[in-house]
Amino acid sequence: MERRIVRKAGSEVAASPGGTATASGGMGRFGELHGSSAPMLALYDEIGRVAATEATVLVIGESGTGKELVARSLHAASPRRDQAFIAVNCGAIPRHLLEAELFGHEKGSFTGAHQQHAGYFERASRGTLFLDEVTEMAPDMQVKLLRVLETGRFYRVGGTVAVDTDLRVIAATNKDPREATQNGSFREDLLYRLAVFPMRVPPLRERGDDIVGLARHFLHDLNAKAGTAKRLSRATLDVLTRHAWPGNVRELRNAIQRGFILAESEVDLPDPSTRTMRRSTPRAGTLDVWVGTPLADAQRAIILATLAHFGGNKPEAADALGVSLKTLYNRLQLYRPGDDGAAIARQASTA
Repeated sequence: MERRIVRKAGSEVAASPGGTATASGGMGRFGELHGSSAPMLALYDEIGRVAATEATVLVIGESGTGKELVARSLHAASPRRDQAFIAVNCGAIPRHLLEAELFGHEKGSFTGAHQQHAGYFERASRGTLFLDEVTEMAPDMQVKLLRVLETGRFYRVGGTVAVDTDLRVIAATNKDPREATQNGSFREDLLYRLAVFPMRVPPLRERGDDIVGLARHFLHDLNAKAGTAKRLSRATLDVLTRHAWPGNVRELRNAIQRGFILAESEVDLPDPSTRTMRRSTPRAGTLDVWVGTPLADAQRAIILATLAHFGGNKPEAADALGVSLKTLYNRLQLYRPGDDGAAIARQASTA
């Protein structure tokens, strides 16, 4: 498959048909991934090199780094791009159900099996199956997965006829796979089979200017959907570069969305690194909000009740709400003079 180089701002990104690297709002992009930092450019190059092959890939990275986006970008740049991409979170499916979900089951194989069921391996036929959090898989399932990867065939639960499979497997974990094998929670032979091509996704703290670029990208999407033109404040730009972002891209996206909802024109985020846990602070009262309450009314009730809970202390209320003090002041200016939340607080029952 022909590979080509796309140059952007002095950098080079290896790209393949179906997974081209482009510039989006001044920011590099490969498939569903965004970023122009050196670690991301290296990741794009790896994706471009392995996508055209049939090698199994193990994507390793912290929670929130975008491991599934890496898998989707691999699929989009592969010869299987026109077939199904199915993502399965191995840690979210109860252990006693995982085998039937992966391999399917025959009618009558267990109570409630009223008809034959095609599992994920069948549904992803000729496409890509993404096994997220694969190190959470129980030992007996690891053996069965290894057997399928080695033979290319499996048995439905309760079945006696082997089913051939033709798909590509991409797995992911937020753990150190070597540690998992050393402590006995993950089979070493399965690790070797999955990690034909290991791929590390860099955490956000290693991505430099990508942090601000991603924030602007998320804000651009929110503005486009809402028909607004909100922007990041100067203070927010400083916060973005100083915070460590332990929740990675997911944390950043959620922070921008929260700030967008509360902002009038400028998104003004509080500094998460200065927030402290109030272990000695009594739990706040509860507040009943009827289903169907307009969002603006629910937001007003929560803000005022929180302010009342902290005795009118605006810095503490802003910290608890996860907004900047400036945003809280802006919100309070929209409410009636003297509306300090006392009436709402009287309605709240302490937990």
